Amino acid sequence: MGTALVYVLVLAVVATLVFVLAAAVFGRGEELAPLAPDATPTRLPAREVSGADVRDLRFQQVLRGYRMAEVDWALDRLAGELDRVRADRDELNQRVARLEATIARMRAEEERR
Repeated sequence: MGTALVYVLVLAVVATLVFVLAAAVFGRGEELAPLAPDATPTRLPAREVSGADVRDLRFQQVLRGYRMAEVDWALDRLAGELDRVRADRDELNQRVARLEATIARMRAEEERR
């Protein structure tokens, strides 16, 4: 029983020394300050988002895939951009239709003369 106790104590001392040595050499592993809970390192430009911006988009990988908050943020941003582009397109289509109607009306008036 005494010999087993000595082996356990020696093993504990050796493990402690290895841990202390590794901690001294490699540090605590915290090279960067942690991000705020709602912050994300994923970047999209403040201006309009282009196709190249979307293709260059990368998400931080975690144990089971990607950080859901980053993906949700990017999808929300892209959805807003799509909504804005569609609204602009619809407005331009309405302006074109009004201009075509005006041109047609002006041609009809011109033919009557």
